[in-house]
Amino acid sequence: MAKTALVSAPQIEIGLACDAGTSNAGIYGLTDLFTYAGEFAAKRHGGSARSAVRITHWRADDDATGVRCAYDSCPSSSHALSLVVIPGNVQAPGRPEKLSPLLHWLREKHAEGVVLAAVCGGVFILARTGLLAGRQATTHWSFNEVFAEQFPDVLTETDHMVIDYGDVVTAGGVLAWADLGLRLTERFLGTPVMLETARFMLVDPPGREQRFYSEFDPRTKHGDRAILRAQLWLLTQRERPVSVADLAQHADLEQRTFLRRFVAATGMKPSEYQQRLRITRAREMLEFSQDTVEDISWSLGYGDVAGFRRVFRKVMGLTPSDYRRRFCQPTLQRASSVPDRLIATSQQSLVEGE
Repeated sequence: MAKTALVSAPQIEIGLACDAGTSNAGIYGLTDLFTYAGEFAAKRHGGSARSAVRITHWRADDDATGVRCAYDSCPSSSHALSLVVIPGNVQAPGRPEKLSPLLHWLREKHAEGVVLAAVCGGVFILARTGLLAGRQATTHWSFNEVFAEQFPDVLTETDHMVIDYGDVVTAGGVLAWADLGLRLTERFLGTPVMLETARFMLVDPPGREQRFYSEFDPRTKHGDRAILRAQLWLLTQRERPVSVADLAQHADLEQRTFLRRFVAATGMKPSEYQQRLRITRAREMLEFSQDTVEDISWSLGYGDVAGFRRVFRKVMGLTPSDYRRRFCQPTLQRASSVPDRLIATSQQSLVEGE
């Protein structure tokens, strides 16, 4: 959808759809962001003291029969929503309700041409309307599996911070409301207003991705003890590539059987799994050591440094040097690295299976 700046319309109405569990940070953060954007837009278009944005909050009635306006920055008897945003919601992933009046209201607004957007756990609410079926959607990376299980007809893609289809927009991450808010500000109020809002709030303009921040969280509670042994052994082999034959031998399985069971248990091929382990180790070294990228590449068994850079960028969305500039924390110690967590949970799984 083409970006359009506010010219003829003196005011647009942006609604925030709130429900039980809705994040206060999301509600008030988005309210502030759109308030600032509306004020900057008004100054750019005639210097009016009236904000170019009207912000309303919408909640389901206590008797669960309808949706009412609970807050209005510019009270009026009528509403003309252009956009409705569902902020983050920590309860929504575990509350698969299908008859909420909010869902009917959202479908109704979408049918009227209102743009719908959702953040983090709020994407579960949007998905329950059915409007994401057959489309890509993002949510918080830690909700990846549960979202995919609840909505198999939605293409889950949690590497991205924002996925924009024009009529529906999803954003992942607890604080992704800022990325989403700026993206929508750019669409409805123009790029100059978006940049001015971002500078005022000290927020990077849209362009971040969730994979910059997400941790590798491998499956370990799958119940396949042979594959779990192979996973634990792989943790000790991050400095070299390991063949499927070696892994199958360590798991005491025939190669074809091992490959089938590994993919079923972990959701990845062994080569992909090893790659994620090695990139996780590379991230640790980039954050907490002064080793050069070349030294890190060689220490992890990547003889081709250029190849290591390509793999790192493919997985993380940043070059190793860019990642280090963004995340290097030489004086801090990570409380619990992914390999440590994997060892702990995997050993517990082995004990529980005995």
